[in-house]
Amino acid sequence: MKGVLKRYLSADGSVVCAVLEGTEMCREMERIHKTSAVCTAALGRLSMAASLIGYGLKNPDDSVTVRIDGGGPAGVLLAVADYHGNVKSYVENTVVELPLNSKGKLDVAGAVGTDGTLFVIKDLGLKEPYSGQTALVSGEIAEDITQYFADSEQIPSACGLGVLVDTDLTVKVAGGYLIQLLPFAPESAITTLEHNLESVTSVTALLEQGLTADDIANRLMAGLDASLLDESQPAYRCDCSRERTERMLRSLDDKTLREMAEEMPEIEVCCHFCNRKYVFTPAEIQAMRKPAE
Repeated sequence: MKGVLKRYLSADGSVVCAVLEGTEMCREMERIHKTSAVCTAALGRLSMAASLIGYGLKNPDDSVTVRIDGGGPAGVLLAVADYHGNVKSYVENTVVELPLNSKGKLDVAGAVGTDGTLFVIKDLGLKEPYSGQTALVSGEIAEDITQYFADSEQIPSACGLGVLVDTDLTVKVAGGYLIQLLPFAPESAITTLEHNLESVTSVTALLEQGLTADDIANRLMAGLDASLLDESQPAYRCDCSRERTERMLRSLDDKTLREMAEEMPEIEVCCHFCNRKYVFTPAEIQAMRKPAE
């Protein structure tokens, strides 16, 4: 199942707003990783953040990796998204149990940690990927994404992310938005946005009420005469394959390949993003070794 990701532009071209209905994306993520409730909320938020950032890339072969190492019990969280907003993600520790936070909500900051760094790496087809980072400000992820754009890309932004986990640990609703101001945005647009954001409740509350991406965008961009710019149907999608796994193995040094072939009855490689397993025989590993010069 796919989500809905739409991007809107204000009439004067100074404000861009992307809205993601990410329920199906996060459901598939939870199904694959079998995360506990707080890890589902944390990894779901990061996955949707990566999807929103990925959709802002310029070329079809571009991709973005968003990584958080906050020192919390969930460990490292990682999400990779493409130009269409498709995403795959991984959390180091899938099961973390914590009491609810002071607001009676899942303690995402407690699971992620607040003493660490958010990294954003964009592979834009250049010799070296673009890399930026910022210190975590809350561990709640949306605020950290907002801070990243302010610190590393000097783009005034507002990000909202939410994952509502049901009593059976599946995802009830999930979604997010990313609003960005262009350098020439007038003060009037900034004031209007600030007013709109103050009046908007959580993304999950809006989705629970049955609001669509268009409805949410209308609230966020009220008074800015926004129109739909483009749209996509992103999904949780891993692009691993036996061929890619073989290329990875071939990149290992000869000594490692020889030891694997000699010491293991079969070589199993598991993808962290989708848990798919690829099995190679010792003979296949031997054949990957580079001939001696």
